[in-house]
Amino acid sequence: MAAGVNHALEAIDWSAPWLEPFSHVGPQMAQQVQGGDPVHRALQAATLPGPVVRFVPQSELPGGTAYEQYIFDTRRVPTRDNLHDFFNGLVWLQFPHTKRRLNQLQAQAIAADGVQAVRGPLRDALTVFDENGAVLSAPPALWAALRARDWQALFVDLRPLWREARLVLFGHALLEKLVSPRKPMVAHVYQAPLAINSIANLDAWLAQAVQPEPWAAKPFTPLPVLGVPGWWPANEVPGFYGDAQVFRPPRAAR
Repeated sequence: MAAGVNHALEAIDWSAPWLEPFSHVGPQMAQQVQGGDPVHRALQAATLPGPVVRFVPQSELPGGTAYEQYIFDTRRVPTRDNLHDFFNGLVWLQFPHTKRRLNQLQAQAIAADGVQAVRGPLRDALTVFDENGAVLSAPPALWAALRARDWQALFVDLRPLWREARLVLFGHALLEKLVSPRKPMVAHVYQAPLAINSIANLDAWLAQAVQPEPWAAKPFTPLPVLGVPGWWPANEVPGFYGDAQVFRPPRAAR
């Protein structure tokens, strides 16, 4: 196993709030990789009975075959020995039905249009969410402030309301980046009902919610994730949200 992968895995803080949905399986998988197993084997060992997909080495992806099409046709996920694919596998394990739905729509678009130099609107939206998405269940007042980019209201005035909210990260590239957290990191957030109270239920709901027409329009809202109360100690400091390079005002205000 490449030393770089081990070093990256050692840097993961499994107590970070954004990793809570993955913390029951992630540390054991990381230890398995650090013990010498390739990433695909560690992921496969953690897969529950009746898996949606299997994890295989990247070398099994035939030359000239689109990655998403191969997964759809074979239910096998080519996996490299790096942190990016490690987190991709974790998301597959936690959100198997949603990942399968995203893959289905990607494959349908590839079958219809082929692999283009520039992705069409639907494939682009699916990729954005797959790489950088999150789901937020929150009271209406928080959602109104978020859509208005009223950061003072969202994070300061309405701060107590965050106790009624839940933000769950989905994008594996975002999870990878947060191994080394930086203030400007932003998630593309999709709204979920407040009633959903488990990852399994969230997965089932989200898989049904992903539909071509609305998703092609990217129904996401940008959220600087380290501004979420309780997610980063620095956001308790006065002035944290005054950084206009991160907490940008709406276009009209700018």
